[in-house]
Amino acid sequence: MIDASETIMIGEDVMIGPGCYITDHDHGTEPSRLTRDQPLLGMALTIGSNVWIGANVTVLKGVTIGSNAVVGAGSVVTRDVPAGKTYAGNPARDLR
Repeated sequence: MIDASETIMIGEDVMIGPGCYITDHDHGTEPSRLTRDQPLLGMALTIGSNVWIGANVTVLKGVTIGSNAVVGAGSVVTRDVPAGKTYAGNPARDLR
């Protein structure tokens, strides 16, 4: 699922496994507002070229996944993944 309210850019030759959730926003948590009235808080998300994103990965707002990177199945990507790196886990971290 790709859930965009701002900008999600995906390069060429990207493989995205089943059950992934890629989003460029989340919701505010202002105590003075009802949950349904919270604003969306968005930041652009970029996925480079020749990236492999395994099954059931979540990629959160503001993240850049560099070209030639791999994200292991079930990972939660909360920060940038440098080009050519393999990241996995929750939160996703460098495996090599």
